[in-house]
Amino acid sequence: MENLDKLTTVLNYVKNAFIGKDEIVDLLGVSLIAKENAFLLGPPGTAKSAIVRMLSACIADGKNFEYLLTRFTEPNEIFGPFDIRKLKDGELMTNTEGMMPEASMVFLDEIFNANSAILNSLLMALNERIFRRGKETKKLPALMFIGASNMLPEDESLNALLDRFLIRAKCDYVDPDKLQDVLLAGWSLENDFDKIQPTITSQEIRDLQLQARKIDLSPIRPDYITIVHSLRNTGIKVSDRRAVKLQNLIAASALICGRTMAIKTDLWVLKYIWDTEEQIEILEGIINNIIDKEVEEKSHPQALLNKAPNPEEVLKEVKYLADKWQNQTLTFEEQNVVKDKLRYVQNRCAWIKNREQKQFIETEIDNLWQKILQTI
Repeated sequence: MENLDKLTTVLNYVKNAFIGKDEIVDLLGVSLIAKENAFLLGPPGTAKSAIVRMLSACIADGKNFEYLLTRFTEPNEIFGPFDIRKLKDGELMTNTEGMMPEASMVFLDEIFNANSAILNSLLMALNERIFRRGKETKKLPALMFIGASNMLPEDESLNALLDRFLIRAKCDYVDPDKLQDVLLAGWSLENDFDKIQPTITSQEIRDLQLQARKIDLSPIRPDYITIVHSLRNTGIKVSDRRAVKLQNLIAASALICGRTMAIKTDLWVLKYIWDTEEQIEILEGIINNIIDKEVEEKSHPQALLNKAPNPEEVLKEVKYLADKWQNQTLTFEEQNVVKDKLRYVQNRCAWIKNREQKQFIETEIDNLWQKILQTI
């Protein structure tokens, strides 16, 4: 599979350039093959734009579009201005040259700054790969859309925008232990102008996207249905539409591993469908609990990584809440905040693997609940 080898080479090239970002790069690779959109959440300076820019540059014949949205961004800045020449003839046509409707890779930074002027057109582009303006309708060639922000939307009207991104990934600062490697890789990236980068064409990616549709999902479908029911019972929203589309991610994981059939560890992609940061560890626990017992030789590398809660950090949070509760001057609202945080910590504790540590922390949590109940 020559095309798959080319994609793997490109992804490895980007990983080597951005130390500690393998998870992000692998998720972008899966999204690209699944032809689904990806959203990156993280503070400035975590290489979100740089990673996307390098990946886009490796698509040899691709046209890339990158834009930083503000609350005042107008449709012309994204989709292009009206064509003056045709306007003289009474036709309202958009000049899309160099703009989003012609791009194969689209990166929209600070996506939740989208205002009402561009929101409807943007939603249609993300969901249906169609640009519509008046009587004008154009099919978009975009292989995938990537959105980024340093915060999740607070305005309910923007939740529909987040929903258009099937994959959600946190892009944090690199672990301090890897900082030296980051500095060396960054210095090399800044100064190595003559380095030849690997490439893959848009058509080769489209061929891989078609191959992914032929992956046999029947071996994992019963487990997948069970997970969807479990997530819904946990309060994580998985609509029927999303449940159907998530199969594309599972198939893409299988294809990237060089298989024609999905296996249970391909369900790792379901860790990245959260709506809130609080759901991240809950998803991690549910999915890991299913795939940990089924690790196979041809599993995706990300399926083997486990991010279970750190018991020491969880215990530290419990002690912090216990100390805070002892404060006799807490208002009614502040007391409710402590209770809400304790419930969240309790959920995290459920996914700690070490039984002794888990039982010890659960005892501390129970003791704090007893104190809370005594004062009510």
